[in-house]
Amino acid sequence: MNASLLFDERTTFRDVVRALDEGGHGVLALLDRTGKLHGIVTDGDIRRSILNNTTDLDRIINTTPEVASDDEPKAKVFSRLKRLVRRHMPIVDEDRVFQGFISLDDKEWNLKPNRVVIMAGGLGSRLLELTKETPKPMLKVGGRPILERIIEQFSQFGFVNFLLSVNYKKEVIQNYFGDGASFGVNIEYIEEYTRMGTAGALSLISDKLQEPLLVANGDVLTNLDCEYLLSWHNAEACDATMCVREFENTIPYGVIEVNESGGIEAIKEKPSQKHYVNAGIYVISPTLLEKVPKNSFYDMPDFFEALKKEGYDIKAHVVDDYWIDVGIKEHFEQANRDFDEGLNAR
Repeated sequence: MNASLLFDERTTFRDVVRALDEGGHGVLALLDRTGKLHGIVTDGDIRRSILNNTTDLDRIINTTPEVASDDEPKAKVFSRLKRLVRRHMPIVDEDRVFQGFISLDDKEWNLKPNRVVIMAGGLGSRLLELTKETPKPMLKVGGRPILERIIEQFSQFGFVNFLLSVNYKKEVIQNYFGDGASFGVNIEYIEEYTRMGTAGALSLISDKLQEPLLVANGDVLTNLDCEYLLSWHNAEACDATMCVREFENTIPYGVIEVNESGGIEAIKEKPSQKHYVNAGIYVISPTLLEKVPKNSFYDMPDFFEALKKEGYDIKAHVVDDYWIDVGIKEHFEQANRDFDEGLNAR
């Protein structure tokens, strides 16, 4: 939503009312000639001015409105709007140049009831020198914790109900996120008292869930469209979905194909092989939670293999977006370079 009007000393009350009427959103941004936000006017401001018998714009315009920065997570802005009991908030860049409005009426704010479970209890042993004092999900990529970026990725698609499975240095995570209110989301915690793998912690969920739940590893960064993933899962009517990523591996030698008599059939110089690998993001029917062994170490691939053997409909969803597993040092460093260079942008 981008209802705005150039404002200067020649702007009249009638100009503002006309622009508000044409915009049709109940709010108008007034901009100077450089595009910077001078202030806002709402339908309510106009009604009050009429009741007060004034058309003096200096008395009507709100020149100090609450604003949000253009890099502020949308879920956080949405939470601020609800807290302030307001419908609209202007978005500005670092120079206060107007970028548009976020509104409680926006269709994109179709908040999802689904829970998102993030497995954040791992030891981070492959990053040992970095995780002695800091749990892996709290290591910073682009200046912010990995876990915060994962939560932000889901929340921008309307997923605001999170379960964080924690174990190693759990207090660092709990102290940082709390109940999630300051991030515009709702956060509860699943506490693993022993390591339970990437699926075992699901057995600790006590609520009777009605909607498919999304599960993500706490060391995966991606620009995946989480809303589309859920829609795809529902449209396929499958029991469980595993996101997969194409992985290409080049053999650094010439590969020789030899027949039974020792003859050379073919020579392939440094051939490449492509495979699909587990991307660490899943959608699971809530009825399947009872299939997870109680209080046992259980990894997600083992869970999917067991479901397959029992005849459940499990499918793969290919991730073509930006994706990186930051669980090893080289990938962690690469992720930071990607964020510095903006390569992770949608």
